[in-house]
Order: sequence, then structure tokens, then C-alpha cells
Amino acid sequence: MFWVLLLLLAWAATGTACTRLCLAAVHAADADAHARAHDLTLYEAAFLSGGPRRVADLTLVSMARQHRLLLAHTGWATVVDPRGRDEMERTVIGAIGPEGQSRIAPVRADAACADAVRSLADRLVDAGLAMPDNARSGIAAAVRQVRLAVAAVVALGAVALLTPAPSEMPRHLVALWFALPLTLSLSCLAIARVEVHPYSRWASPAGQRLLGALTRRSGGTDERTYLTSVAVRGISAVGEPDLRAAFGHRGHPREDHLGHHREQRRD
Repeated sequence: MFWVLLLLLAWAATGTACTRLCLAAVHAADADAHARAHDLTLYEAAFLSGGPRRVADLTLVSMARQHRLLLAHTGWATVVDPRGRDEMERTVIGAIGPEGQSRIAPVRADAACADAVRSLADRLVDAGLAMPDNARSGIAAAVRQVRLAVAAVVALGAVALLTPAPSEMPRHLVALWFALPLTLSLSCLAIARVEVHPYSRWASPAGQRLLGALTRRSGGTDERTYLTSVAVRGISAVGEPDLRAAFGHRGHPREDHLGHHREQRRD
């Protein structure tokens, strides 16, 4: 009865994986149930839509459109007004450095890792609007484990059917016994796709609902509508070609530096 031992292993793998996935989904749903709704700020909308890097991008775009920061299409940022109006703006100015000039790529990276963004993330997690790190990783790891369990059940079933060991059980019945844990694993994956799929990388379902409401309310052509689009959609929502090119520039640092100074001399 060698196939019975293989069947027990298949059930053990399936049960462990499916239980872990259910617990991860319940934990995430419990956090969503205690979410506190409120009007999102632009920084909060940016974080829920694209994470820390999106918050830095929104701050740079906002300051550039107010002419307090110059973002050259060569990929350099220059401080025009060194007085930040909020914590995020002061963080960006600090990331540019005391010389008031820096390449945009390291500014975005440093600002995204700053204390101001971490505090923003903590507030959104406490409000149930953002996904905690452990919830994001827990659900993803549980789904991967269920997929591995599916592969393990198929492999164990194949071994049980191909092993030339004597057995009183017909092979088609052995296959049916292995079909049970396989069906359970596939059902868990299907349910997870329906129930867990709405969770984005950053926003919880409650956060996504607030983002949807914010997008519906932001119809118009004023500055806040423009910045809301940048917060939700990212740099792709930037209308000015030069400003969008500043974020996408990938030239050699020395060439960027020389090109930036040539621009300044022409100005």
C-alpha cells in the first residue's frame, strides 16, 4: 500500500498550504473591516496608488509646477525656493542637498525612503487603508505554497500510478483518491483569485474604495485635479513633455552634468 503513504503526503501538503492561505486572507479581511474612512490627501492617494516612490514623484511634480523647483529634461533638479511648505517638500529639498542641485533619480530614491514617507505609510496602515508589509508578503507566500502543493499532489499521484508495486486498489480509483487533494488545492487558488486578487500591493480594499471615490470626484481642469491624476496614475499623467522627460532620463551621469551646465549657460 505504498500509494497510501504518498496520498497522506499529498493531503499533508494540501492541508498545510490551504490553511496558511485561509489564515492570511482572514487576517487581511480583519484589517479591512476595521478601516477608518476619511478624505484622502494627495500624498495619501499617491502612496495607496504607487507606494513611496509615487509620493516622491508627486512632490517633485507639484513643486515644479509651482516654479519652486526646476526639473530639467536632462534629469537634474535645481531648488528655486528652499522653503518647503510641508514635511514632504522639506524632505525633497533635503534629498537634493545643500548645493541645491542634484540628479533626479537619487532624489526620488532618497525621498521615498525618508521618515516622512514611513510615517505616512504607518498612518495609512493604522487606518486600515494600506496593506501592512506582513499581509502583502503573507498572502503572496501562501498562494505560492498552494501552487507548490498542486505540483506536489500531481507528482505524488504520478509516482503512485507509475510505481509497479502490487495493490488491490484499481489504478483509476487511486487516481480518484489523489484527485481529492488536487481539487481542494485548485479550489483554494480559484477562491483566492476572486477574494484576494482585489488587494493591490499598497492599498487595502478600503483604501481602493477611497481611491475610486477620489477619482470620481476629481473631474475638472484645476491644479488639484491635475495632481490627483499624477498621484493615481504616476508620471504617465504628466502632460508637459519636458517634465515627463526629466523623470525618464537615463543618460550617463557625467554627460548629464555637462549638459545641465550648458543649459544653465544658455539660460
